[in-house]
Amino acid sequence: MEDLLQVGIISSTHGIKGEVKVYPTTDDTNRFKKLKEIILDTGKEKKTLEIEGVKFFKQFAILKFKGFDNINDIQEYKGKSLFVTRENAIKLKKDEYFIADLIGMQVLNEDGSILGVLKEVMLTGANDVYVVEMEDHREVLIPAIKQCILSVEIESHKMTVKLLDGLLD
Repeated sequence: MEDLLQVGIISSTHGIKGEVKVYPTTDDTNRFKKLKEIILDTGKEKKTLEIEGVKFFKQFAILKFKGFDNINDIQEYKGKSLFVTRENAIKLKKDEYFIADLIGMQVLNEDGSILGVLKEVMLTGANDVYVVEMEDHREVLIPAIKQCILSVEIESHKMTVKLLDGLLD
């Protein structure tokens, strides 16, 4: 399990006073209001930044970090990812998982045979869809619904699924 979870990507600067426009990679954009600090991955190092202000514009969060007071201070971080520690992450409900914990998970059929490896989670709106790559490199799309996902074991990194008729045809 990863200790850091991505919550956004700095897409551009906003104004001239050191604010940045952040494209959220989290389900709940309001979570930025509750954060006191965030971790910036500069590509060379990870820096902990204190959040001084948060506002929203369209689908973006506009963040202001303490100590970054003009556009030149923050411009070099465009395109960089923002993370939170697992302890600062949103508390999950029953049967909810962080995508980072699912990627790379071994996927088993209900009979225990290996189906493949979970490569991607597609967010469709109605329900997520898991993209599983099989050994022959074909992909099968499995809806993340109770009828299909029988169990998820984060510690052993395994998921057991029931394929609906026609999924492998």
